[in-house]
Amino acid sequence: MDISVVIPLYNEEESLPELSAWIERVMQANGFTYEVIFVDDGSTDRSLEVIRGLAAGNPNIHAVSFSRNYGKSPALNTGFRRAKGDVVITMDADLQDSPDEIPELYRMITRDGYDLVSGWKKKRYDPLSKTIPTKLFNATARKVSGIKNLHDFNCGLKAYRNAVVKHIEVYGDMHRYIPYLAKNAGYRKIGEKVVQHQARKYGRTKFGLDRFINGYLDLGTLWFQSKFGVKPMHIFGLMGSLMFLIGFLAVLVVLVLKIVSMNSDTYHFYLTKSVYFYLSLASMIMGLQFFLSGFIGELIIRNSPERNTYLIAEEI
Repeated sequence: MDISVVIPLYNEEESLPELSAWIERVMQANGFTYEVIFVDDGSTDRSLEVIRGLAAGNPNIHAVSFSRNYGKSPALNTGFRRAKGDVVITMDADLQDSPDEIPELYRMITRDGYDLVSGWKKKRYDPLSKTIPTKLFNATARKVSGIKNLHDFNCGLKAYRNAVVKHIEVYGDMHRYIPYLAKNAGYRKIGEKVVQHQARKYGRTKFGLDRFINGYLDLGTLWFQSKFGVKPMHIFGLMGSLMFLIGFLAVLVVLVLKIVSMNSDTYHFYLTKSVYFYLSLASMIMGLQFFLSGFIGELIIRNSPERNTYLIAEEI
């Protein structure tokens, strides 16, 4: 099979027939063998009923329906597990992503050798309240991930080599950072294509401003996992050592001041009134906690079934 199109959706009953027909036209015009996997993320409208009707008239259409709303990342991950095509295309169901982009995305994967191609909606039809935070978010993501050539990490229109989607796990709200996940899995040939952004035709957006806050928190989690996920003692041990050093220096200051006080008739030093005493006490406790966190992390890693699972690019 040439292409699997994975489409997560939530309450998009109006756009589904038009999107399905559009994809079918593109596939037939280019002679692609394909499948469309709709992942219904617990819709409360008639979306699932519409998909049943579409599937009855087109054997290339398949669907998975969640019992409740889990989010876009679980929907994508579920679709990825079922995708059979050599190239996997993801797009949103709201008609803001154009299926006419599929042939060029397919060519970039199969002929140009990219592992992942991310769309860039250079010209957007969104309000400033959405575009300005998006630009700040993408700038931060480029800096943290080291993927300098992507302008839009969160674009729903992407193309993947099939092996990529089988070796990454998209959970929580990590769909924003799929290029970063792919890079961490060893797929580093990541490209970008300017794609057409269309104004929403039906309904309204399902994402609020909280996604920007959650996005930064997820980015911090992903950065930490990529740097210290298999070696937690490196970061916690370093922090614990620094706290112990501060505490040790504070103890030395306390001892010197106490010795001076004991040998002086005019200078009196009281331990419980000294800031250095409390600094040494707090630093020692925090240092111990950091070390224990590191040890616990190492124990978890050593007992993880995935601790020695590595992606092998080639075996001769």
